[in-house]
Amino acid sequence: MGLTPEVLARRSGGKLVGARVLQYINGGPLSFKTYQLIVLIVTFLAYTSYHATRKTTSIVKSVLDPQSADTGLTFFWLRPTNVTESNGLRRVSSKLGEGWAPFNGSDGTSLLGQLDVAFLAVYAFGMYFSGHFGDRCNLRIFLTVGMVGTGLFTSLFGVGYWGNIHNFYYFLVVQMIAGLFQSTGWPSVVAVVGNWFGKSKRGLIMGIWNAHTSVGNIIGSLIGSAMLTYGWGWSFVVPGIITAFIGLVVFLILPVTPESVGADREEDDDISFPVKGGEEAAEPLLRQETPVEEKEAIGFLEAWKIPGVAPFALCLFFAKLVAYTFLYWLPFYVSHTAIDGKYLSSGTSGTLSTLFDVGGVLGGILAGHISDRLDARAITAASFMYCAIPALFFYRSYGHISLLLNGALMFVTGMFVNGPYALITTAVSADLGTHKSLKGNSRALATVTAIIDGTGSIGAAVGPLLTGYISAKSWSAVFTMLMGAALVAGLLLTKLVVAEVTTKIEESRPNRAPECSLIV
Repeated sequence: MGLTPEVLARRSGGKLVGARVLQYINGGPLSFKTYQLIVLIVTFLAYTSYHATRKTTSIVKSVLDPQSADTGLTFFWLRPTNVTESNGLRRVSSKLGEGWAPFNGSDGTSLLGQLDVAFLAVYAFGMYFSGHFGDRCNLRIFLTVGMVGTGLFTSLFGVGYWGNIHNFYYFLVVQMIAGLFQSTGWPSVVAVVGNWFGKSKRGLIMGIWNAHTSVGNIIGSLIGSAMLTYGWGWSFVVPGIITAFIGLVVFLILPVTPESVGADREEDDDISFPVKGGEEAAEPLLRQETPVEEKEAIGFLEAWKIPGVAPFALCLFFAKLVAYTFLYWLPFYVSHTAIDGKYLSSGTSGTLSTLFDVGGVLGGILAGHISDRLDARAITAASFMYCAIPALFFYRSYGHISLLLNGALMFVTGMFVNGPYALITTAVSADLGTHKSLKGNSRALATVTAIIDGTGSIGAAVGPLLTGYISAKSWSAVFTMLMGAALVAGLLLTKLVVAEVTTKIEESRPNRAPECSLIV
């Protein structure tokens, strides 16, 4: 039985208040393109705020823990000019302050690493359930609850500053609950965007849209760094309030599906139904011209069996291991690294670290555009991961020479590290969530997205955790770990890369056959 307007209205939660206001201002119904623009803007802002709250932890780390193990700095031949030594530890007291108990002790770095892994472990665990629920409930409400909860518990972490809280378990529990709420975000926004955009130019569109990850990191870095002047608590509270506010905007204006607002799909035929010369019209990935039967959302194990889900999910495990190690530890690494013989303040280090995310914006757009042009997601993702290996090596080896060189190498590293990460979590997830093996069942997108990003988030938890321990001995060992992870990520896509290359070769043969027959 087809989906009736009544069923769709119930599922979408009725007419949106924001849509009514916009229609009143517009003097009539909004076009399909306008709704698409609203979806892109609102979901962009939503996930930007998620990453802004996630980034602040890395900015505050060097304030909570101003100490660095002596062995962690032995790589550099330039001696720091403003470092004092005490009990075998180097302290940049004039730059970083005295820290915040319990993170300012000899085990402070590992405690901060435990906070990271706690947050990301719960985030990854919650991701699997979020995808399951996301395909079965109103995504707008689901996303709103997640954003308001994220804003609340991010702020509660900062409240520890004014409450003079020094109990490690308070910060641990708050981070874990914040991670659970954040797990609602990614499956929701990808599913909503997937409902409004077909496969044509999906890589480019989602590559540009996925800049929210890097933009959120940049905004989080800038806000976090600026608020340190007034107390590190504000570095959490301000992004938390912003996230909760945008959650309310989502509730008021975000259209989950075209049916929920009565949008005319015919205006988007060029996106929904790409056709190649000499071929029949391709079956739309995300929607059909006629109503489809209402189908049950697919199960967790069934989603794992979709071709391509497992290798891309495992690849993302290692890709996010690299990306999130930079997300959580780059400002700390920069502030504890002698660049041209000098140490940077926490605020300056946080600001400089934004270049990694600026490079990530370009990398995401390039990866999406290249994969669209080549029609080869695996080839593009694997190539970027392989290029990330020399980028990581050069940044570690030569980034300390000068501030300019550090920024340039950081930019390039961000481009190659975040490019495949952005591609897999957006266009690839949307492609696989609407795979032809599902036979038109569109109620799998959030589940598949959650599986891929949830698996990747386990790697995102492992990377920062290992870094917390390894960095106390050697940052060179940390970068060796990251280069190894990038290599494994690329190798995991080998089978898919071979399949794409084989397909390209086979597709080129029919094009040459007519020419040969004419010559004969």
